[in-house]
Amino acid sequence: MYLPPAFRQDDLAEIFATMRAARLCNFVTATAEGLMATPLPPILDDKEGERGVIYGHVARANPQWKTAPIGEAMALFTGPDAYVTPSWYATKRETGKVVPTWNYSAVHAYGPVEFFEDADRLLSIVTRLTALHETPRAQPWAVSDAPEDFIKAQLRGIVGFRMPITRLEGKLKMSQNRTAEDRAGVAAGLASSDRPSDRIVAGMIPK
Repeated sequence: MYLPPAFRQDDLAEIFATMRAARLCNFVTATAEGLMATPLPPILDDKEGERGVIYGHVARANPQWKTAPIGEAMALFTGPDAYVTPSWYATKRETGKVVPTWNYSAVHAYGPVEFFEDADRLLSIVTRLTALHETPRAQPWAVSDAPEDFIKAQLRGIVGFRMPITRLEGKLKMSQNRTAEDRAGVAAGLASSDRPSDRIVAGMIPK
């Protein structure tokens, strides 16, 4: 990922927060047959390893796990994003030398990938993933709520993966390269948008 110094995100806690907030990632592997990608909900275990480990699973019918990866795999996480019109810049009124852009946050995680079919490891993964998203609910559902034989049958339809993170790239592009007046104009413009994601981005622009 292209990382100009103004937009580079090096704070590990902030990078992990972006990954967790995204909830869905694109899991990508390079193979002899070309690139393969699967959108999936991951588990980020930031207590394991130096930079954390990503766990997830794919459908057994998905050819991605059957095709040997070449080099590292990667997981792409995207955060809030918004279109920025030049009309919001004070510089437009002063010089007219402005163009549209896009504000966004993103994290790219890289590492070797191990696919596994062990039933106990798969059960652990789906139990952790379910708890991650069910726990905040008023009446959370648990994997153990379903019949054991049914869960065993469901597990036979998936394959798990483990990706220790060897490097992380974080990017937070929120108009940091613009003047304070331009940033204020962008924040005000996005704050008045009907799009919820635009309003989130408005609150992320530095003053």
